[in-house]
Amino acid sequence: MNHEHDQIHRPRSTVKKFSVLSLALASTLSLALAGCSSAAGPDEAATDESGEYPLTIMNCGKEVILAAPPERVVLLDSSPVTFLHLLDVMDRVVARAGTYPSEYYDADTQAEIDRIPLLTDKLDTSGHLQISQEVVMAQEPDLVLGTAEGMNRETLAASGIPLLEEPSFCPDPPSDADFADIGDQMETYARAFGMEERGIELAQELDDRVQEISLSVPEGEKRTAAVLYPTVGGGVTYAYGTGSMAHPQLEAAGFTNVFADEDQRVFEVSREELIGRDPDVLILLHSAGDPTEISSAITSLRGAQSITAVANDDVMVQLFNFTEPASPLSILGLEHIIERFEQ
Repeated sequence: MNHEHDQIHRPRSTVKKFSVLSLALASTLSLALAGCSSAAGPDEAATDESGEYPLTIMNCGKEVILAAPPERVVLLDSSPVTFLHLLDVMDRVVARAGTYPSEYYDADTQAEIDRIPLLTDKLDTSGHLQISQEVVMAQEPDLVLGTAEGMNRETLAASGIPLLEEPSFCPDPPSDADFADIGDQMETYARAFGMEERGIELAQELDDRVQEISLSVPEGEKRTAAVLYPTVGGGVTYAYGTGSMAHPQLEAAGFTNVFADEDQRVFEVSREELIGRDPDVLILLHSAGDPTEISSAITSLRGAQSITAVANDDVMVQLFNFTEPASPLSILGLEHIIERFEQ
């Protein structure tokens, strides 16, 4: 795995299996993820500023230089929100673009998001943000988080605007996604904001929470599963391999990924191949829209009724960030999978 920076390494998460979580335990995790930012107030965060700027962070194989702790952040993706909330730096986000489904957030986080002006929520059919670089630059950001179609990291850097992307979305993403990636990315964001010690603490807390919800699944033959991103209205269907958080999620929930032989993060899959691999369970990701339409994009395919998951109605629709990229939401997404399929 490509680490984003030199760091104190925590033990890699050893969680491989989970079973059904009680509602009480699920609530405990949700509340813990929502509330742990209260452990460090503004004064404590301020004392944690390292002052070691300019700061260089390796991201997607590129050097990203931050002149000072960011004060004007533009979000082009919802993925960083839970990290920034836990670090208590959402007040530094001055604009956002993309979709921010309320299902992801508790009331406090939603209130922080609602405060931030929305530039656009226009996505293409595959879920990619549509926004011009000029609109982003007009916000005078000192850090951009995420990318969009036509957004150029080098052009932004030439204007003195650094950009950080989620490792999963880099051109050459890690090929061995793992729950420990969540803590790694927490430390990356914390370091960017000059809060390295707090980031290490939060990363360990997230690792501990994954361990806390780990239980052994019933012994016996594992069901097979696939995670897909369908295109509504016809078109390409995407599947997720071992480079995606979908893979450790499936393993942790007690499934065997039918695409475990693919080391890519995401790739096109034909109707014929999907039918041939015949997963017992299907998890369908989407960024926005009616879950029924997402499900229908797969179940209405010619021959889809021969897929065991479709025949048995073992099809689950889940918002994208509950799986990808590695974030605290991936832990909650794992809970959803476990609860839905009673593993």
